[in-house]
Amino acid sequence: MQRISELERKYVMEVLDSQFRTSAGSMMTKRLEEKFAEVFQCKYAISFINGTATLHAALVAAGIGPGDEVIVPPLTMASTSFAVLHAGAIPVFADIDPYTWTIDPKSIEDRITSQTKAIIPVAIYGLAPDMDAIMNIAKRYNLFVLEDDAQCFLGYYKGRIVGSIGHAASFSFQSSKHISSGEGGMIATSDEELANNIRRFGSLGYGAVGAGAGKGKISKETIQDPKYERHISMGWNYRMPELCAAVALGQIERLQELVNMRQKVAKLYSEAIAGCGWMISQSVPEGFVHSYWTYAVKLENNPQFNWVDFRNKYMELGGDGIYAAWQLTYLEPVFQRTSYHFSTLSPPIRRIQNFKLGLCPVAESLQPLLLQFKTNYLDIDVASQKVEALSKSISYFTR
Repeated sequence: MQRISELERKYVMEVLDSQFRTSAGSMMTKRLEEKFAEVFQCKYAISFINGTATLHAALVAAGIGPGDEVIVPPLTMASTSFAVLHAGAIPVFADIDPYTWTIDPKSIEDRITSQTKAIIPVAIYGLAPDMDAIMNIAKRYNLFVLEDDAQCFLGYYKGRIVGSIGHAASFSFQSSKHISSGEGGMIATSDEELANNIRRFGSLGYGAVGAGAGKGKISKETIQDPKYERHISMGWNYRMPELCAAVALGQIERLQELVNMRQKVAKLYSEAIAGCGWMISQSVPEGFVHSYWTYAVKLENNPQFNWVDFRNKYMELGGDGIYAAWQLTYLEPVFQRTSYHFSTLSPPIRRIQNFKLGLCPVAESLQPLLLQFKTNYLDIDVASQKVEALSKSISYFTR
């Protein structure tokens, strides 16, 4: 299997053959958005330049702004929280479940104040959070739910595809993701007003753009009118280039194949660690389907070896490098340097949490112990060699 196949090359050549004529419009973007909406069972799919711009646009489109609080998990890429700051709002960190490692609904409810306006649950490593519990909380407190599904393509939650449950869902096409166009992202929603707002925010506030597929550019007939008033709201230029859309279209048409390979690799890892009491995989509740952006395990504390010892032995025996989990977002230097307000924002906002150890104890205890194994192998034989290295490493430290 190839990461980029002849299908993607064919679509890219169609764009190049168009010579980027204005009359060609957004032909690949339109096709991509239509196909994405079909796969993820939503009315509208809106393409973006990356999966951080998607989060930013969705929050602003939902009316989130300065002084508002948005509840986020600490165990994920910092972009989730940065997007909240981009919107001028305040990220509030809720702890995670000790077994699934996704955001804990009980902790979410504990963090809600009169300023809370939204929740961003993250499908960490490819596993959905407890979305029913989260949506029930959101309904009680009238909160906007924006799924961050950058790591979850074709994951399922109780029979529903992940990305179709919240008010909107954000996906990333960054190079490590299930779908990749180098960079890119997508927002999925079935709310027409929200989709219109998202499209305009990502398209310089043009009044003529809209929710539907390929509506990110204004027509030649419209723009040639001397009386045309272009910008009805503030917006950013977050639109996806046609070349990226062409690659992403080929990838979405091959999505099941790409996800299946990661799931096969994950199954091999699960077989390798079966019976190892000091290596614990992420718990997948009944009714959930994990899409395995990566295969993560917790390495229990052991006086005879540590995280680095295991990684080094694994690599010595033929394994690839093992990725560590991200530092918890609120422990990153950019948050640690903040005292009582974010002075870079206008107007400055007060900090409602102390960004220090003790804020999310479950996440803090887990993060240093996580091993993230690659699943994006395109050859099952190569993946099997890495899994064999894992088995040998386990045997070495079990002696």
